[in-house]
Amino acid sequence: MIRKTVSRAGIAMMLAALAACLTIRSDAAPADASKKTYTYKTVGGVEIQADVYRPNDSTIRPAIAWFHGGALIVGGRDSIQRQLLPFCRQEGYALVSFDYRLAPEAKLPAIVEDVEDAMRWLHEQGPKELHIDPERVVVAGGSAGGYITLLTGYRVNPRPKALVSYWGYGDINGDWYTKPSEHYRKERLVSREKAYGCVGHGILTHTEGDQGRERFPYYLYLRQNGLWTTEVSGLDPTTKEGRKKLEPYCPVRNVSANYPPTLLIHGTADTDVPYEQSVEMEKALTRQKIPHELITVPDGSHTLNSGDKKLIEAAHAKALAFIREHLK
Repeated sequence: MIRKTVSRAGIAMMLAALAACLTIRSDAAPADASKKTYTYKTVGGVEIQADVYRPNDSTIRPAIAWFHGGALIVGGRDSIQRQLLPFCRQEGYALVSFDYRLAPEAKLPAIVEDVEDAMRWLHEQGPKELHIDPERVVVAGGSAGGYITLLTGYRVNPRPKALVSYWGYGDINGDWYTKPSEHYRKERLVSREKAYGCVGHGILTHTEGDQGRERFPYYLYLRQNGLWTTEVSGLDPTTKEGRKKLEPYCPVRNVSANYPPTLLIHGTADTDVPYEQSVEMEKALTRQKIPHELITVPDGSHTLNSGDKKLIEAAHAKALAFIREHLK
């Protein structure tokens, strides 16, 4: 029997996972890192925007391009990895945080198109309008944003200088996303009617206020029934044709010799994105002899929160050092 409600504890847990946080809101930016919002693309009358944080001057600066998490279903450009804005202020970098169209109203090919257009805009407008050096850009993101980050390693030209994937994933065609999740089926099961009542009300490029919470049962339903890949991509992973069409959207199977240097951070106790996703990505990078490192946090959950605090701090410090190395 399918029950129609979701426990409050489950909602709180999963909203935390979807946000893929350790984030700060954009209005909490350092005082000397001014923010300006740009529309980098308009499609179907929908403006898709980016926030650029940088000192208020015309100095050409290296930059971090940030893509938020949220299972490609929720979230927005105002959620940024906690350490990055203070780090950019300290180092004199710019930070560009991008929105993109959200699923299921937009399917994965359209989302990836937004990412490609976002990076193209950054390279074209970087020197004169944004005062950013397009040749010194590191892409970073958490969870689904980590997945997007890994996509930019082969779908964007010119390639980023380096990539930082926080608890991301390289395979959207694996069992973890295409079969029912035992972890999420421990929550009260969501009915199809409840799930689809949460979405389908127009294209969104970010969620505000209670929108993320209101869309959460849809995500939970997808994980409980192994439907995330089908619903988000619009492709059927159970068919030969569907699997073939999904290949271009699986970073783990698209690492080549010119893939950027990559840093992966993941906790071994992640129940949302399995730790093995970063392990498999690390193997693919090793096969192609790409400079990389997988930073493992034992017992770390999604966003690492349940791990040892000193190990978590060390992992984030390594990420910042990696970025600094590739933007110097």
